[in-house]
Amino acid sequence: MAAAWGRCFPRAWLYRRARQGSGRLYRAAICTELKQPLAVEEVDPCPIRSHEVRVDVHFCGVNFADILVCRGQYQDRPCLPFTPGMEFSGTVLDIGTDVSTVKEGDRVIGVSGFYGMAEECITHQKTLWKIPERVSFQEAAALPVSYGTAILALEHRARTQPGETVLVTAAAGATGLAVIDVATNVLQAKVIAAAGSEAKCKLAVQRGAQFSVNYSQSGLKEAVGKLVGSVGVNVVIDTVGGDVFLEALRSLAWEGRIVVVGFAGGTIASVPANLLLLKNVSAMGVYWGRYKEKNFSVFSKSLSSALQYCQQGRIQPHIGAVFKLEESELAICETESPEAMKELNFENSCLHHWHLKQKGFMVNDAFLHVMQRRSTGKVLIALK
Repeated sequence: MAAAWGRCFPRAWLYRRARQGSGRLYRAAICTELKQPLAVEEVDPCPIRSHEVRVDVHFCGVNFADILVCRGQYQDRPCLPFTPGMEFSGTVLDIGTDVSTVKEGDRVIGVSGFYGMAEECITHQKTLWKIPERVSFQEAAALPVSYGTAILALEHRARTQPGETVLVTAAAGATGLAVIDVATNVLQAKVIAAAGSEAKCKLAVQRGAQFSVNYSQSGLKEAVGKLVGSVGVNVVIDTVGGDVFLEALRSLAWEGRIVVVGFAGGTIASVPANLLLLKNVSAMGVYWGRYKEKNFSVFSKSLSSALQYCQQGRIQPHIGAVFKLEESELAICETESPEAMKELNFENSCLHHWHLKQKGFMVNDAFLHVMQRRSTGKVLIALK
């Protein structure tokens, strides 16, 4: 799959489609076929309904869920063609006749479900939150999915208490770093960060974790045991799944809680019920987006809290990379050694001979950056 996204497409492949009789147009990333790279098209603005708001998008977050939905592997499957993008920041352009929560010119973040990876986005007024004065558009775009998930997992589900020890897997990812940030700086917990490389472990410690564990070099349970002894950890936030989940489960203390957030490792583990019994531990899940339909007040509170914490300076989102929507520059990779290329996880012949410069990435390169696990913190698409 990475090979398909990594092909060196000619610039003409990013076509634009202006409909007959169109006036003002805006650019949008479009998924026209599953498991294929996105196109960038110019499309006509749609009229807004009475309860809707049109937003001039500044930044859109890139989430693994965006990639899954473009592969047809996500829980929700929009009809083709569609625009991905579940979270964004921007300025209100226009409001419907029944909108009372925001006004034109307001700075907002939004959760669109999809459609955010475009210069304009239309969404329901209740899925917009005003950005406080001290929070930038870039910071705000990094909050909804990652920090909303972290707050729900730590506060609402695990009921994390000050002084407790939290183990977080995939700790250098967007959600992992958000968990570290909230657990350390808001909840006053101690954090053990688990990641798959020394560089990612170092970043997690720089961002507030007290300890780090490289689970590519040693067993997670054994490494955690050396840090906390037989007592174990109080809370685990796991986004990896598979064997990492099972080792984290075995690392729990008496009446510990493990929260399943995702399965970035690609394997869904079965929970050995006897382990729950022996230590009286709890295994639970958190699907942040589902709260929007099932318990909107909890969903909304997670976002309001994230904005408040950011405004107060208690949390600081880590932006790992910002990609443009369609501009790209390619350069022959003459200085990269085979070892360096392997470290970057380049998986196809095209990418063995080319690499992307740090400026001017395309939306497809942003997806590839996440898929190949080269990303740390939040990856954003800049629409301006």
